Amino acid sequence: MRVLRQSAGPLALVLLVSTAGCAGLRVSSDVNPDVNVSVCTSYAWAGAFRADTGSGPGVTNPLIESRLRTAIAANLQMKGVSPAPAGAEAACLVGYGIGRRTIVEGGYPSGWGPGWGWPGPYGWGGPWGWDGPYVQHRGLVAINLYQSHGRQPLWHAVVELDLADVTGRDAEERVNAAVAALFSKYPH
Repeated sequence: MRVLRQSAGPLALVLLVSTAGCAGLRVSSDVNPDVNVSVCTSYAWAGAFRADTGSGPGVTNPLIESRLRTAIAANLQMKGVSPAPAGAEAACLVGYGIGRRTIVEGGYPSGWGPGWGWPGPYGWGGPWGWDGPYVQHRGLVAINLYQSHGRQPLWHAVVELDLADVTGRDAEERVNAAVAALFSKYPH
């Protein structure tokens, strides 16, 4: 009994801290209507991050991945899903990802042009503005749950949250908040 109290304490703390920051996060979720997630009584990881092999360098922070796995495991445990014992087949596989996409939106009026200004109402010196496109970076954190047998997808959830430039305590808090927000959409 004493061991249970000691292991439940850190789990409860992780969940308490993570739920405090998830209220403002936008989550999208999708569920396979043909399979009930209650089949997931145990899990194994579907894989791990891989370095980007495309044109750019890999940007995955292994500490963020570790924090993400810890938060997912804690939330799965709260749902009654435990890690599969070594050598045993898991009922479900858990996949996850962190990404960042760049959104570029049009240009804006700029420079000198006709309009009100000096010298007089129709002289040069009109509107000033930003002449480049508006560039926005959006971060995404996703979790996918698959049935092990047949790799049938069961649940997908994604939250907009940029983890690209966070470290330390801030990273841990953001990861916990993101995962708590994702699991708020976990099917029952």
